[in-house]
Amino acid sequence: MSIHIFMAAYKRVWEAKDPAGFAALFTPDGLYHNTPFQVQSGPQELAAYWERILLQDDILLSYKVLGATENGGVAHWNVTYQVTSEELFQIWASSTGTGLPDRHPGDPLPRMELDGTLLAELDDQGLATTVRIWWHSMPQPTAQ
Repeated sequence: MSIHIFMAAYKRVWEAKDPAGFAALFTPDGLYHNTPFQVQSGPQELAAYWERILLQDDILLSYKVLGATENGGVAHWNVTYQVTSEELFQIWASSTGTGLPDRHPGDPLPRMELDGTLLAELDDQGLATTVRIWWHSMPQPTAQ
């Protein structure tokens, strides 16, 4: 599998909200560095981490492969989604290191935008041995 095929599968499992499909993109001991300081390894950890995707709706992911090697590559990705639960909003707020945007009880949950870069190392069968992502996120402006 090339980085092009990997990114198409990454898009598919994110938009389909598919934790098992996400874990299946990796070798049994594959590593997913979702930040420089957090890593998930193995099918159970990978699927458990990806379950937060179930708290997103109307997911739209785009990507562009920036460089490819024989066993991996680098891609730029952008995703938008509707937050569907206060739990996910709190996860986002605590992971960004920034304060919560102005929101009052009962206000609608925001649509989020994440923009990032992905570096993938793939084995001979095209499964990820290591994936590192660097990203930033922000709520999209609400219509007035």
